[in-house]
Amino acid sequence: MEGEQRRLLVRFDGEDIGHGAHVVLPRLTLALREGERVALLGQSGAGKSTLLGELRRRLDRQAAWCPQHHGLVPQLAVYHNVFMGRLPEHSALANLWNLVHPLRRPWREVSTLCDELGLADLMRRPVGQLSGGQRQRVAIARALYQARPLFLGDEPVASVDPHQALRLLSLIDARHTTSVVALHQRELALTHFDRVWGLRDGRLVIDAPTDSLTLAELDALYPDADAARHIPDARDADSGVPGVNALPCPRGRP
Repeated sequence: MEGEQRRLLVRFDGEDIGHGAHVVLPRLTLALREGERVALLGQSGAGKSTLLGELRRRLDRQAAWCPQHHGLVPQLAVYHNVFMGRLPEHSALANLWNLVHPLRRPWREVSTLCDELGLADLMRRPVGQLSGGQRQRVAIARALYQARPLFLGDEPVASVDPHQALRLLSLIDARHTTSVVALHQRELALTHFDRVWGLRDGRLVIDAPTDSLTLAELDALYPDADAARHIPDARDADSGVPGVNALPCPRGRP
């Protein structure tokens, strides 16, 4: 489907986006259309979370949400944390009962989802006992359980290895027609998504299809990383302390 024929979901037309009087993204112009899979890139502090938060506010119940810091309840089991994705759909009495005696249909639905995410054996385990990667998958499971057409994720694959990241993104794609996912893996952005939004210093500097972009253009979104690559290995000459590459063995080298 051509981009011009896709249904417009959200448009920013020269708007100031931020928190109250604090503007993070001044004069933002941007459009999100149905069917797009967007990678949101930019170094920490560039405004990614702010943009995702505004998208979430405008899309409301159309969008499933996976926050950067998971937003899980450590004392509750994996099952209950995933179930919270649909908490508003049940009565208060049903939700209280479910804490002690899991409801049959939700248990079956969450079990199927957890099986796909490699969490089937952990459904009764408190989230506080899980590893970072396992908690990441629980947060994704909760978002998927919401069963909404759009997926908004703030670094949802940051705590998993590249192979698992691809698998999780494929699961997200299978359940959502549209997605906007913040991440730092530039290669993944180019190979898995069809569009990139790139933020730098509170400005949208890239808004383009991935097939028109290069890795070098995405690297330009991370000036701090680029500067770090050009720092000489030797330390201050006056200190007399050798740099890492001057050591007789590779220990401590990147």
